[in-house]
Amino acid sequence: MSRTLIIAEAGVNHNGSVEMALRLVDAAAEAGADMVKFQTFKAKNLVTAAARKAEYQVENTHDGSEGQLEMLSRLELSEDDHRALMQRCKERGIEFLSTPFDEESVDFLASLGITTWKIPSGEITNYLLIKKIAARKGHVILSTGMSGMDDVEAALNLLEKFGKSRNDVTVLHCTTQYPAPYNDVNLLCIKTMREALHVQTGYSDHTPGIEIPVAAAALGATVIEKHFTLDRSLPGPDHKASLEPAELSEMVKGIRNVEKALGDGVKRVADSERKNIAVARKSIVARNPIHAGEMLTEENLGVKRPGTGISPMRWEEVIGKKAKRDFEIDELIEL
Repeated sequence: MSRTLIIAEAGVNHNGSVEMALRLVDAAAEAGADMVKFQTFKAKNLVTAAARKAEYQVENTHDGSEGQLEMLSRLELSEDDHRALMQRCKERGIEFLSTPFDEESVDFLASLGITTWKIPSGEITNYLLIKKIAARKGHVILSTGMSGMDDVEAALNLLEKFGKSRNDVTVLHCTTQYPAPYNDVNLLCIKTMREALHVQTGYSDHTPGIEIPVAAAALGATVIEKHFTLDRSLPGPDHKASLEPAELSEMVKGIRNVEKALGDGVKRVADSERKNIAVARKSIVARNPIHAGEMLTEENLGVKRPGTGISPMRWEEVIGKKAKRDFEIDELIEL
């Protein structure tokens, strides 16, 4: 199995502070993630003044009077912030990634040299954004929360129409709720979409804890994305559904262990277990004293450890033979 790409999703968990964003880069690097991902947008290009917060955003910010525009305006990162984050990523040996939410942001990220493009679930029907990204060089990661197969097919067809092949796209299964209920996760969609759409598939996780993304890796997800924060108790829309740094580290370790454990699917004796064969298996032994020339029968033979003698699988071959010598009780039979 190829190495799973692990994206630590910082998102807007910096609360508009570049200092906190830099600390998120450090935490992602220390946890062993391959990429740390932020969000690039101009709030005025993203939402109208009348746009309301999602229910989970109201619950997590404890403010139902504030609209999305006001909330998102506080969470914008400046162009200089982006450059500072990219520099920190370079220093820490982790790749910088950011999700553009509008066409202007695509152009800005391209000017920074970005070649991996993330289309979030909420933008899967954004014709203009998808068209813009399709024309850019690089790989596309498409999240599919709140979507049926028809939405996913339509987005893939649009990407193909404007310059991408399906080899250029990884589709992420996703459940867009924060946190996502386990019974809505439907992880088997990772396999379903891979087979039906002929693309690489991964998983963007919003469940509590780390076990679901680890399970997704076991199902063949080539990309895993997970929100993380410095502290779940911080104010903001996404902190409560995010991992803290120590948990992110455990998730990365879990996924890397799954990669090792999956192997190549060929059933064989593993090197580490070979030495235990003689200890754990059994041999044909004398159930009671047997004299030389005596017939070997089911009455005078038995099966016991160790497995250094004749295998019990040769039972029918042994029965009816004559003992070549005297055997004491529990002695391994020889032919």
